[in-house]
Amino acid sequence: MRSHPLATDAVLALGALVSMVVGSFADPHGPHGPTFGTQTPEPLSLLLMVLGAAALVFRRRHTRTVLAVTIGLCLLELTTGEPRAPVAMSTVIALYTLASRTDRPTTWRIALLTMAGLTGVAMLAGPLPWYAQENIGIFAWTGMAAAAGDAVRSRRAFIDAIRERAERAERTREEEARRRVAEERLRIARDLHDVVAHHIALVNVQAGVAAHVMDKRPDQAKEALAHVRDASRSALNELRATVGLLRQSGDPEAPTEPAPGLAVLDELVGTFRHAGLPVKVMVELGRDGDPLPAAVDLAAYRVIQEALTNVRKHAGPEVRAEVSVVRVGASVEVTVLDDGGASAAGEDEGGGGGHGLLGMRERATALGGSCSAGPRFGGGYRVHAVLPMT
Repeated sequence: MRSHPLATDAVLALGALVSMVVGSFADPHGPHGPTFGTQTPEPLSLLLMVLGAAALVFRRRHTRTVLAVTIGLCLLELTTGEPRAPVAMSTVIALYTLASRTDRPTTWRIALLTMAGLTGVAMLAGPLPWYAQENIGIFAWTGMAAAAGDAVRSRRAFIDAIRERAERAERTREEEARRRVAEERLRIARDLHDVVAHHIALVNVQAGVAAHVMDKRPDQAKEALAHVRDASRSALNELRATVGLLRQSGDPEAPTEPAPGLAVLDELVGTFRHAGLPVKVMVELGRDGDPLPAAVDLAAYRVIQEALTNVRKHAGPEVRAEVSVVRVGASVEVTVLDDGGASAAGEDEGGGGGHGLLGMRERATALGGSCSAGPRFGGGYRVHAVLPMT
């Protein structure tokens, strides 16, 4: 119907024509009430009904013109038709169309003029007595058409307003999500910068010291150490210049101490235990003793910190949590479990909108890994992050 409005109006016009023709054979003044088939419309009345129905085909394209045409046909029928045919039905449909497609003041100005004009002509110039029920019916039907059209217009405006607000809220939600992602990525970039810059600075200092105290070593060792110093200084300057573009004016300076990692995991867990959250920790990083890459170490720490924070905030009283950090091949798998509510360790549904989980996923994705969260079978929540070390 929306794709082919002209065809829809043509079908409506055909239905209106059939109704008017059928109604013109009914006599409302029969001896025992309205009777059908006891009267026959005049040829002029049939012509007026056909013209009125034909005008309705263009009711949406030329609303006011169609209304004027149908009013003229109706007036002609009211003054000449005997017996009277229901040509006014085309005017009722045209008036409804106008009321549903224009504003309220215009609707009721035109509707009142139409109601008063048609009813007045029917009472004063028509062949029937002024108090005939057909005259009152014209007033009632035109008034109901205007009221129905105005109600439809108001409902359409209400639905459009709701839809517009929903679309605006969706756009705002998407913009907020993009802003949160940008802020989280910026924070991750700063953390990575601080970690890498700290260790490169140490390498630079140690390489410089070694170059001075190893004069008795072969020249190749001195040259290699000099290359290490130059390369580390170059990397530090390049990284500072690149990531420094992400910092906003007025941001605090980078911390002078290294970023937290699994080395201080016990301290982190201790703060939650003091807050009343029992936490069981299991760390298995292999026996080779190789330290984790700084970025992986920081990401694992942040995932555990965010997950335990959500457990403490949303899981409710008497909840317990388990943390495991296991090296599996070339990756580190971090798992945080709890036996509390369905939104404990995962998204911060209580007011954060899930940005905690968003941050964990962004950290894992930045390292080429993944992070998933969801309810556990039997209750509780599970956060699982895979962090590649290469």
